[in-house]
Amino acid sequence: MQRLKVAVVGVGHLGKEHARVYAELPGVELYGVVDIQGKQAEKIAQQYNTRYFTNYKEVIDKVAAVSIAVPTKSHYAIAKEFLQQGVHVMIEKPMTGTVSEARELIGISKEKKIVLQAGYIERFNPTIVAIKKLSINPRFIECHRLSPFTFRSADIGVVLDLMIHDIDIILHVTGSKVKKFDAVGVNVISDKEDIANVRIQFENGCVANITASRVSLTPMRKMRLFSEDSYISIDYQKKEALIYKKSPELTLKSLNISEMDVSTIADLRSYVFGDLLKIEHIKMDDYEPLKKELESFVDCVVRHKEPVVSGEEGLKAIEVANDIMCEIEKNLKLSHIS
Repeated sequence: MQRLKVAVVGVGHLGKEHARVYAELPGVELYGVVDIQGKQAEKIAQQYNTRYFTNYKEVIDKVAAVSIAVPTKSHYAIAKEFLQQGVHVMIEKPMTGTVSEARELIGISKEKKIVLQAGYIERFNPTIVAIKKLSINPRFIECHRLSPFTFRSADIGVVLDLMIHDIDIILHVTGSKVKKFDAVGVNVISDKEDIANVRIQFENGCVANITASRVSLTPMRKMRLFSEDSYISIDYQKKEALIYKKSPELTLKSLNISEMDVSTIADLRSYVFGDLLKIEHIKMDDYEPLKKELESFVDCVVRHKEPVVSGEEGLKAIEVANDIMCEIEKNLKLSHIS
């Protein structure tokens, strides 16, 4: 059986991991890796016993599929050339830097009837896969995504660099359109926002509060979802999710504290959290999200399926991110005037 020939364009921090996974996947041939830094391309190629190139044009007519993991400013131009030649494309987040670029790439993929997948890896995080199966209806969502400044994504601000992951997940779990939002951001190291906060109200009534920072000493990737009968706490880094569910009897009125045989607050706390408020670990599979993501991409190419994170879904996240960045820029200008 002929193996699917793939290439990776950009083998820096994340792209080299794409190369590693493709080299391990059955039914896949890592035809080559591409990077303008020739020494880096050669190093990764030797590591995975493949070819290396410094110009992506050299592999366009040699492969059936490609992962693009270059800086965001180059996503559109490189992806467009591969798509126009009928090559299936997986683009790391954000899919493009602008809404118009994303729409054009989607149009080409539809015309050519080929796969265009946006690289939102958190969709494949076992925690998100597990909670999605619970069919929750969140009323409030809180996200914190913090990291040190890496200098790898200096061409974009923190909204497109980090916050876009949470924007995509929130759009995914709410299934609702944005009604209105407020956003603020601050430039600290770069000439773009390095810290940002946005409060989004959705048409279905859900409210999301998202904070992203790339000037934090300690990394953090957490999400909390509150619904009418439960609360879910997610730690992406630990691949851990807890669900807090209340019994129908859990109200202060029904507890009748004055009639209960408890002598201390500690006794009461033990009763409430032991008998009335159930805390459970959400069961999930243990796997590498990137491997699952690229396996899914390959499967979509081979079976002509719609990707889990389609170009259209990648566009939705970019549209919301773009609106947030415009609001941040407007507020920054107002603060400078005052």
